[in-house]
Amino acid sequence: MPGKAGDAGWGLGDGDAPLRSFRDLRVWRFALTSQLRRAVVSIPSNIAEGHRRESTKDYLNFLSMANASLAEVETELEIAARLGYVGTDDLAKLVEVITSIARQLYALRNALKVRV
Repeated sequence: MPGKAGDAGWGLGDGDAPLRSFRDLRVWRFALTSQLRRAVVSIPSNIAEGHRRESTKDYLNFLSMANASLAEVETELEIAARLGYVGTDDLAKLVEVITSIARQLYALRNALKVRV
């Protein structure tokens, strides 16, 4: 028999609504949140680690990884919005921030490529 969303201690959904799909599970939402947090943290971490590397080529590689993590963040936010966890207005604001960061990373990478 399917559990109720309010079954305590099992990571099942919220409230008393019956579970309709895995998307209703708190643990599933946590997985998306956890992945998003890791991706967000990896952006400045890769920038910092690359900056401390001894070669510009290594720095460029880490900036590329930071840019990839930024794309991952954007994808995960889009997924969250499609699932109704993020509103369209909030998503639009976040995409503006992501676009700004992407431009800054692009400019930094171009400035460093001149050195290589």
